[in-house]
Amino acid sequence: MKESEENNIDRPGRPDQSDTKYIPGHYKLNSINWLSGLPSDGTDNEILEVRFKNTRKGFYRNVNQLRLDIGDIVAVEASPGHDIGRISMIGKLVNYQMRCQKSPLSDEDYKKIYRKAKAVDIEKWGEAKLLEVSTMLTSRKIAEDLGLNMKIGDVEYQGDKTKAIFYYIANDRVDFRQLIKSLAEQFKVRIEMKQIGARQEAGRIGGIGSCGRELCCSSHMKSFVSVTTAHARFQELTLNPQKLAGQCSKLKCCLNFELDSYADKQRKFPPKEIPLNTKEGTAYFVKTEVHKEIYWYSFDQNSIVNLTPVTVGRVDEIQKLNRNGEKPQKLVDINYETIAEHSFENTVGKESLTRFENKKDSNRDNRYRKKRKNRRNDRRKQGKG
Repeated sequence: MKESEENNIDRPGRPDQSDTKYIPGHYKLNSINWLSGLPSDGTDNEILEVRFKNTRKGFYRNVNQLRLDIGDIVAVEASPGHDIGRISMIGKLVNYQMRCQKSPLSDEDYKKIYRKAKAVDIEKWGEAKLLEVSTMLTSRKIAEDLGLNMKIGDVEYQGDKTKAIFYYIANDRVDFRQLIKSLAEQFKVRIEMKQIGARQEAGRIGGIGSCGRELCCSSHMKSFVSVTTAHARFQELTLNPQKLAGQCSKLKCCLNFELDSYADKQRKFPPKEIPLNTKEGTAYFVKTEVHKEIYWYSFDQNSIVNLTPVTVGRVDEIQKLNRNGEKPQKLVDINYETIAEHSFENTVGKESLTRFENKKDSNRDNRYRKKRKNRRNDRRKQGKG
């Protein structure tokens, strides 16, 4: 089976590639071996990472000491039979990945790499991949006929076509014993049911996020950390479900990416729930600009009009005065501090599409269009006459 066919099966919608060589970066959760330049100590080839369909990977022992490189197709141990996958990582970086994933330290706990895949293995592997879409659609119909409250999101055949893994989503516990019997009778293979969450399903299917880039869960994220509305509140984001929810209908994973920087910045901020008592009146907290280190206050507790920006240093000073029973003259002491004004300019629509064209050519084109317009006008006048 050609590389182009495998790419199209793993990543639907990708353009066909005529090159049959392994192309780095064209797969989900692609890894960059940034330790590839270090000298080898002779043990780097014992444990290798093998990639299968979508985001499924595993560590395998190279018991036969084969000379393998990233992108090689290999036959590995499975239960039952054997599976077909690609080498996705070799060298010292494999040891770091095993520590991060808390894999067992004993080499005996890993399954084996049998051999490099033969032409017969690759042909059968390709036939198995071609069955996956039709199998998924048929299994959905069977589950619907049985009245099961579940969604089968993906199907993955083992390389030797002896087993199929059905990935499904369900909110409640599902008794799929009858479903397994029906699927085994229909497809004549061993059936394995594996429940996944909405985030895992989005990672397997893939897609484009609202930022215009590939989904993080299908491009680089290997583990999923829980995301709550507290993460959005901490970053002063509006709790708008349409903007904060991803394609999986869960809160976006990227809400975690900048959370640490916001937490570090606010660690030394004064408490914002305490009103500030001044001789002008009592100021109530409204919002925060974290990285500018500014609190915004309003003198009307029930309204957010006429907001006043106050630096966190000034807020801390006023709170200390209030604790001692004192009130400052003004909320913002001009002699004490100045807040830099940030001016923004909207440049949308100001750039011309023809700004890179030669002005002489454009002037010549304009004269030509003007002559043509004059000729059309003359013909119209003659026709009327």
